[in-house]
Amino acid sequence: MKRTITSVLMAMTIGCTAVQAQPFGAPSGPSDPHTLKCGHQTMTIDAGKGGKILSLKYDDQEVISQSRFPESFGSTFWTSPQKEWNWPPVPEFDKQAYTVEEKDGHLIMTSPVSNRLGFRIRKAFATDEKDGAFVITYSIINESNDTRKVAPWEITRVTNDGGVIFFDAPLEGITPANLMDFKAEHGAVWYKTDVTNENRKINADGNGWLAYANNGLLLVKKFNDLKPGDPAPNEAEVQVYVNRGKTYIELESQGAYTTLQPKEELNWTVRWYLKPIKEATPSKDLLKMVK
Repeated sequence: MKRTITSVLMAMTIGCTAVQAQPFGAPSGPSDPHTLKCGHQTMTIDAGKGGKILSLKYDDQEVISQSRFPESFGSTFWTSPQKEWNWPPVPEFDKQAYTVEEKDGHLIMTSPVSNRLGFRIRKAFATDEKDGAFVITYSIINESNDTRKVAPWEITRVTNDGGVIFFDAPLEGITPANLMDFKAEHGAVWYKTDVTNENRKINADGNGWLAYANNGLLLVKKFNDLKPGDPAPNEAEVQVYVNRGKTYIELESQGAYTTLQPKEELNWTVRWYLKPIKEATPSKDLLKMVK
């Protein structure tokens, strides 16, 4: 019997809807989109494409990258540290079809087992209308016969066409230093997105949230705050990757590096919020919306 380190969320779908769900345990087809709605927000997940979140809209306004190039669109989930699989992403987690079921108010998608890593991924999607949030619980299940260490890692791709990324962290703790032009203002650190001819990535010890404001929308992701030493080796609670040119940006967050016995699992929850805003510039008002 599988043991669970943290409890799975209770159902939170009152007033919100999940549609197009497949029967229990059904294998997904080449492209099986599933839609969750909460107020003005709509999230679309494709079980046939690695269980990726392909779209997040407020009314008709999209916030997630819709690029057609590989590894440049949607929101995905990997295991950390990356050094255990290097590149490309593990196909069973990132690209292969997930099975689908709807249970206890959750839309649940489950990956095949990775032959290389011995893990299986489960994604449970729900909505919380009272809080105005999509609630995603990611699970990593150790299907191997070995004791393993692993951390959860969510990667959300957005466009690099202006806007600002911000979170709560000490400016001097962002590494590598000066790779991106972060400024400390109003009780947070802010990065007005820019364009260069090189790929760039920073790590930071955040405070349990990461936000992106652009094109009249504010995307906020909330997750457990990590203590120093909790992340996987050479990884971090908050990461921002900017691809070269005016292409895309990755908003990344990670959970704690955890020891899993055979058949044991870890659960890690991220709450997504999407709200309209008037202006995507650093301000006390924008930070107040997050907090």
